[in-house]
Amino acid sequence: METRQLEVFVAVAEELSFTRAAKRLYAVQSTVSAAIKALEAELGTTLFDRSTRRVTLSEAGSAFLPEAKAALEAVDRAIAAAQEASAGLRGSIRIGTMTNLSVFDLPGLLGAFRQRYPLVDIHVTVSTTGSTGMVDDVRSGRLDLALLGLPESDLVGLDARPLTSWPYVVLLPSKHPLADRETVSLRDLAQESFVDTSAGFGNRVVIDRAYVALGMPRRVGAEVADLSAVPAYVQAGLGVAVVPDLGFDIGPGAVRVRLADGMTWPMTIATLAGKPPSRALRTLLDLIDRLISFADE
Repeated sequence: METRQLEVFVAVAEELSFTRAAKRLYAVQSTVSAAIKALEAELGTTLFDRSTRRVTLSEAGSAFLPEAKAALEAVDRAIAAAQEASAGLRGSIRIGTMTNLSVFDLPGLLGAFRQRYPLVDIHVTVSTTGSTGMVDDVRSGRLDLALLGLPESDLVGLDARPLTSWPYVVLLPSKHPLADRETVSLRDLAQESFVDTSAGFGNRVVIDRAYVALGMPRRVGAEVADLSAVPAYVQAGLGVAVVPDLGFDIGPGAVRVRLADGMTWPMTIATLAGKPPSRALRTLLDLIDRLISFADE
C-alpha cells in the first residue's frame, strides 16, 4: 500500500466526489478512480458506495478513514523529523483567516515566522464562507489553523486560544428616529431592515441567534462581503446594523450608538483538538502564545 493511495482515498472521502478530489489532487479523474479501485482490491473490501448521483463512504470506508489520516500524519512527521535534523524546521501550515482583517496583525506575525523559519511553507486562505466554513475546514483537516469569530459553544472538537473581543454597537443613518439615543436594544430594532455580512460569518451568527432567542427573527436586506463595507450601506439608508466596534470610520451619514444588550464578539485562534500538531504548527502556536501573554501583561 502506497501513501499516494491513502492521499487519494482521504481526498475522495472528504470531498465525496471523484471529480472534486481529482481537482484537489491536481490529477485526472481516471487516475483517482484507478487508485481507489486498486486500494479496494488490496484491502478486499469496498470503501465507497457509488451511484449515478452521489458517492458515500461504506461502513468499511468510514472505519478506514481515521486510520488512513493517522498513517499520513505519521509519515509527514517522520519526513519532517528527518529533514529538520539536517536542514532546520520544515513542513507546511494551512491558515484560514477573515476578509479585511486589520484588528490582528497576521501578516506581521507570519512575516516574522517566515524570516526565522524560511523552509516552512505557509499557505493563507481568506475565507469566503465565514467562520462557520473555516470551522468545518479545520475539523476536516483542510486547514491547520484558523482565526474565528464564533462563540465557544461552536468550537467543539477544537483547541481555541482566545485573542480578544469587541463590544457590539448599533449603526444608524444619521436621520434615524433612534439616532439621538445613548443606547439602543435589539428589541428596539426588531422591525428594521438590517445591513450585515453573509450568513455563516461569525459576527452575524451571534446576532441572528440573539434575535431567534428573543422570538424576533430579523430581516437582513443587504449582505456585504466584509464588515468595513457595512457603514456605507447604513449611510445610504438601506438599513441599520449591529456590528462589532472595530473602530472603523463610519462617515458623516451614520451614527454609532452603544448596544444596550451588552454583547461582545470574540476572536480566537483554533486548531484541531486531539491531533498532535506538526513541529511547524507547534512552533507557530508557541509564538502566538508568547504574543498573547505579552499583550496580557
